[in-house]
Amino acid sequence: MKRRNILIGMGAVALGVGVGGAYALVQRPEDGPQVAEQAPRLAAAGDMQLFEDDRILGAPDAPITILEYSSLTCPHCASFHQGTLPQVKTDWIDTGKARLVYRHYPLDQLALRAAAAANCIEGDGFFGFLDVLFSNQPRWSRSQDPIGALQQFAALAGLSPEAFQACIADETTITRILEVQKDGRDTYEVASTPSFVINGQRVVGARSYDEFAAVLTRFAPDA
Repeated sequence: MKRRNILIGMGAVALGVGVGGAYALVQRPEDGPQVAEQAPRLAAAGDMQLFEDDRILGAPDAPITILEYSSLTCPHCASFHQGTLPQVKTDWIDTGKARLVYRHYPLDQLALRAAAAANCIEGDGFFGFLDVLFSNQPRWSRSQDPIGALQQFAALAGLSPEAFQACIADETTITRILEVQKDGRDTYEVASTPSFVINGQRVVGARSYDEFAAVLTRFAPDA
């Protein structure tokens, strides 16, 4: 497979650097919740237009939509998935108050391959695989043979070695991941991971549960 520029138009292929709870190849926006101005994918009611191939966790009619843009090699993204998301899932997603829409935003070639492998996992297994990758991030992302280590974790999710190799080399999947990444940058000005768009409001960086819940509460019907 030909090497690709991960962030189209930014000329960046190197690993990112951690900055204040976010991981970026470019300078991250200023701290704090930010509103995406004139975002063309926002409807008048604050609901967001979704892609047919979006991976969604939670009830389809949940009043709060959380778009998450993360890179599987981003340590701050792993921190969010391990430290904040479990309680968000219990208090907000499992209760029908919110739904999570996960979108890949790979910041390096390894994250791109990992994203392609994840997209081969069907149904709820997709989010289970994300949990495994984030929970074991140092074990595969810092391995001397990261692709080999990634393949071992993919095997636990049911991907044979042949299927894994086909997934990470699939040009259609790679192109689609980069298209969604570009849409996030163009539509919501995403420039670092993790970044979230919550009913139209952009929140940058891995937040504590209390900080994240404070934003969600603003959009709760009974708030």
